[in-house]
Amino acid sequence: MNSAQQRPWLNSLRLLGRPAAVLHSLRREHLGPDLFAALTVTMVVLPQTMAYAILGGLPPEVGLYSAAIASIVGALWGSSIQLQTGPSNTVALLTLAAIAPLAAIGTPAYLAAASLLALMGGLLRLVMGLARLGLLVRFVSDAVIVGFTAGAGVLIAVNQLRDLLGLTLPSTAELVDTVQALARNLNQVHLPSLAVGLLAIGLIVGLRRINKRIPGPLVAIIGAAAAVALLHLDVARVNALPRGFPPFSLPPLADLKLIGQLSTTALSVAAIGLVEAISNARALASQTGQRLDSNQEFVGQGLANIACGFFTGCPVTGSFGRSNLNLQAGAQSPMANVFIGLMVIVALLFVGPAAALLPKAALAGVVLVTAYSLIDRVEIGRIWRGGGADRLTLVITLVATLTLPLQFAILAGILMSLGSYLLQTSTPRVRTVTPTKDFRHFEHQPNLPPCPQLSVTEILGDLYFGAVQHVDEQVHRNLVGHPGQRFLLLRMQGVHNCDISGIHALESIVRAYRGQGGEVFLSRVHPPVLQTMTAAGFLQHLGPERVLADDAAIDHLFHHVLDPAICIYECPVRVFRECQNLPKQFHAGLAPVHLGPLVGAPPLIEPAALWRALRSETPPVVIDVREPREFKQGHVPDSRLIPLPTLLADLDQVPRDPAVVLICRGGRRSARAAAALLAAGHPNVAALQGGMVAWETANLLEASE
Repeated sequence: MNSAQQRPWLNSLRLLGRPAAVLHSLRREHLGPDLFAALTVTMVVLPQTMAYAILGGLPPEVGLYSAAIASIVGALWGSSIQLQTGPSNTVALLTLAAIAPLAAIGTPAYLAAASLLALMGGLLRLVMGLARLGLLVRFVSDAVIVGFTAGAGVLIAVNQLRDLLGLTLPSTAELVDTVQALARNLNQVHLPSLAVGLLAIGLIVGLRRINKRIPGPLVAIIGAAAAVALLHLDVARVNALPRGFPPFSLPPLADLKLIGQLSTTALSVAAIGLVEAISNARALASQTGQRLDSNQEFVGQGLANIACGFFTGCPVTGSFGRSNLNLQAGAQSPMANVFIGLMVIVALLFVGPAAALLPKAALAGVVLVTAYSLIDRVEIGRIWRGGGADRLTLVITLVATLTLPLQFAILAGILMSLGSYLLQTSTPRVRTVTPTKDFRHFEHQPNLPPCPQLSVTEILGDLYFGAVQHVDEQVHRNLVGHPGQRFLLLRMQGVHNCDISGIHALESIVRAYRGQGGEVFLSRVHPPVLQTMTAAGFLQHLGPERVLADDAAIDHLFHHVLDPAICIYECPVRVFRECQNLPKQFHAGLAPVHLGPLVGAPPLIEPAALWRALRSETPPVVIDVREPREFKQGHVPDSRLIPLPTLLADLDQVPRDPAVVLICRGGRRSARAAAALLAAGHPNVAALQGGMVAWETANLLEASE
């Protein structure tokens, strides 16, 4: 195997060596800002990740274990400098929705299933990163993310109302069940708990308006705990946290039944986690100018989840709120997130028993504020006003999130995105275009009359197997609607890829036009597409001379392909620049000139041969079938002017005995006249090959006085 073949594997393996690059890029001047940023973010991480763990049906220490491990691993193996990896609202809710039907909340089996889910989702992300499939996140539209996060925000908020109201109810991801349970128990609302929760919410909102850098959630938790202690309120509190490092635990890898039950959710967690992480990383990069590597971020997120799976953790992803705070606090390198993980471990070692002072209602208030921020009303309004597929995707994803199991809601949104993408790419715009008034560009102007001979059509999309039927139908529809347009110029500037199905579609189009006695020409063909055409044999079938330079395509077709007789005698419009000086002759008193395709080519005579024949003892009769204005500009000596419509109206005016040579500008009108005379029985008729253009090129032109 040569080095070129090994390179993809080497590039993938380099993704695993990311920590070396991170450590190599360390700067002493960055350590101070990174430590300060880590201290600021840690004050938010501690209460927030505990709240998210409780939301997911897990003990609060699991949130801290996951935050510590994921912060360090995600920073060392990820791509983004500021992205903070740890538990999140949406992933916690997915965890609850997936495991609650399989194991009782709070039991060792539930905790083991959460670790296994983190491991499975992490392996999926790691494999996708090593396979360099980072581009897959492009196929999940923003409408899916906005719809899912809005729905998740509603579910999270409703689920936290039980702790805010001081009710003892089981956690569930089913909206209807939760609302019904709340409604049945409203008469048991615990007012002290409600007051504590509202106090926490008020502190967070108020401090955010004063200064967004103040760790509102931490202040709210401490303030609520102080109020409970001073007022001796009897409210539900968090259990004391165990001291120590995140404990190592082996997920139940031998439980194949559980693996099968979690497989769909693992895929959903991996998908939404990756999209969320990459979207957040891109939002940060738009502010810092950092260049991101999606594949590296896949690896970082994958390894972070795998590590959480082995250290009693839960699924994690990149958090936009904590990441944005990390940026605003001045983080300069990935070491800020490493410091965050270390500070969380320090808190686990020394602050664990103090968690018993934390009221659950205050943690519910923290989560409720975050859940409200998930409902992006501004973005929802923009998508709604934009309409189209994005609006439908948003609605379907939102409704599915609120009514279906979350793992299926995410997959429904992703499938909707893919369906919308496939629909768009399988129906590329195929439209006829005409020149603008200044003849500098082509535009779709359906209100303007088209050229009766030539259709200029552009394809704006790839010619792949999913799109060829649509393209073929659109071109065929135009041909049926304009049967006189025997010639087609396909402008292919929008075709960047063409597969064998696209080649077959082009061959079908060529057959259709050649069957009408016409021809197909191409312009603006991208080199890779032209290479595919050459390799598939289509270029030879079409003829390389029919691939035209865009700036000369119309000029070539006008002077060498289109029938000037139709332009002059049948066409009342002037579509192209070349038409502007063309004489239009609709002769009064003469029958309309109906000009169909020529059948068979008449005999031709070259300019030099005609020049010699004119000087022989029996010169031929030369008849010029152009218009008087053209004739005056130059003609063959001793030629006789009979405009084509006049000649076709009375073929007997052409003598039968001597040889007759017919002349026009380029040879097509004379060929038409010669064909008509031959069909009428004239024995010796020919047309000047190349017409007056060839005569002039041979320096034989004699100007009229």
